[in-house]
Amino acid sequence: MRQTKGLIVFEDITLKNAGDTIRVECGLIKEPEIRETTVRCMVDTGAWTLVINEEVRSALGLKIKGRRKSTLANGDTAISDMSEPVEVWWKDRSMTCQAVVLPNATRVLLGAIPLEDMDLMVDPVAEKVVGRHGDEALYTLM
Repeated sequence: MRQTKGLIVFEDITLKNAGDTIRVECGLIKEPEIRETTVRCMVDTGAWTLVINEEVRSALGLKIKGRRKSTLANGDTAISDMSEPVEVWWKDRSMTCQAVVLPNATRVLLGAIPLEDMDLMVDPVAEKVVGRHGDEALYTLM
């Protein structure tokens, strides 16, 4: 049996300011004005949610909506800022969540809750993210 030090998977995701999406629906701004960015993230099933850095938070224009105690990968605990809602897109699947903002993070982390919400999993053989029940869309947007 092959031993590994741990599976590290990277994936491209698009992050959008969820408030901007609502403002488009209300007719306050036009769709091209939605602040978004596509990032190469590390898929981290040990993280509970989305983790972004200050650069991504600023690019999306996200406000800080609170603070939360977090346990970091090295076991240290820290009080972390929580952003206003972010839309997370992988292919044609999306979900909305708050993000933990770690100012000095070198990577965006995609954690277990966004993965589960979009019905995604890590395929350890292919070393990539796949749909748990295939890659077809889960639902149709109205």
